[in-house]
Amino acid sequence: MGVGAAWHCAAMTTTTELTLFADYFQIHVTDADSDGDLSDAWTDRAFADHLAVARDALGIGTAVNVHVSVTVVVLPQEPSDDCAEFDHVVEAGLEVPSGRLMVLGCTDYAPDAATFEVPPGWNRVRVSRSNLTRAAQADIESGKSHETMEKVRIQVWPAPRSPAKIIKRW
Repeated sequence: MGVGAAWHCAAMTTTTELTLFADYFQIHVTDADSDGDLSDAWTDRAFADHLAVARDALGIGTAVNVHVSVTVVVLPQEPSDDCAEFDHVVEAGLEVPSGRLMVLGCTDYAPDAATFEVPPGWNRVRVSRSNLTRAAQADIESGKSHETMEKVRIQVWPAPRSPAKIIKRW
């Protein structure tokens, strides 16, 4: 499914709500034409940071191995800092040469994944996660209720290539 406005309407912000299965405690954000191979990116550091980084793919670690609520926000510029509202916040550069960003569970079927139009080239992705303690406590039952479901917000905007950064650690 294609989601989002054409990038020539760059002044627009698009927001899309998804529910994804975080199989293997992760969801992926990739260039739509990427093979999404993060096997070498899941280092000990990446597990600790809940973020695996490859040139054109990101693995976002989750607290649970069930459904999570995901909000994808495509922005024309860097958003303001609201990390106080979240448990864990990380950022990384992501190359999206196709101009189509794909967001999916790591075992989802890519042709069925949500895609979003972004500027071709380098973008910045900020991942802000919340409700982590309640989700972890509810464990396998967490995906059954909005009150216990892990919430992941993914914000994307055009930006030069830059390294990953941990803004707030859970």
